[in-house]
Amino acid sequence: MAGIERPALAPMIPTLDDVGVLALDLGANMDATPQHLVQYALMGSIYRNKVHGIANPRVGLLNVGTEPGKGNELTKEAYPLLEALQGINFVGNVEARDVLTGNCDVLVCDGFAGNILLKTLEGTAGAMFSLLKEQFSKSLKTKLGAAILMPELRSLKGKMDYKEHGGAPLLGLSGLVVKGHGSSDGNAVKNAVRQARIALQAGLVSSISKEISGK
Repeated sequence: MAGIERPALAPMIPTLDDVGVLALDLGANMDATPQHLVQYALMGSIYRNKVHGIANPRVGLLNVGTEPGKGNELTKEAYPLLEALQGINFVGNVEARDVLTGNCDVLVCDGFAGNILLKTLEGTAGAMFSLLKEQFSKSLKTKLGAAILMPELRSLKGKMDYKEHGGAPLLGLSGLVVKGHGSSDGNAVKNAVRQARIALQAGLVSSISKEISGK
């Protein structure tokens, strides 16, 4: 798209409040400049408004501390640019441990840090459910407990399941692209198509283009 230097992969990360956070970039580009992060913030904010109906989405910058002066050279340079950017609701730095609490609607980062964050969350969720399965299979008592808790456990697993979100939009292209997970099943593909339909109906691509070009 004219005015965008790098497209960004923007999957949804589930949060405790069920609203989720749109995180970008989570792997399309390993490196980024401060200006790239500014463009990610703008595109992510438009996406959450147009596709998810959030009127004034909160934008956070992934960092190692919440203070403005924290981080590496990239985040230190990006912070004042995001703070001065018109049209977004920048709430400052966000630590990885706080991502799941829902303290922002859009999380901005470079693709290297973002992909590590995503894979860590996926691995932790998988390990947690494996441990629960192991514990609930130990005795008749735990099996009975598992049977009672099964509806709640299924609901919890559904919250962490990528299939429920369908796929991740690749924002910054002049057309609409939704990238599915490598092991997507029929339900995931269905939700990805639904996600694409909503984005098209909301005029997502044209909205980003107009905002970037200033027209």
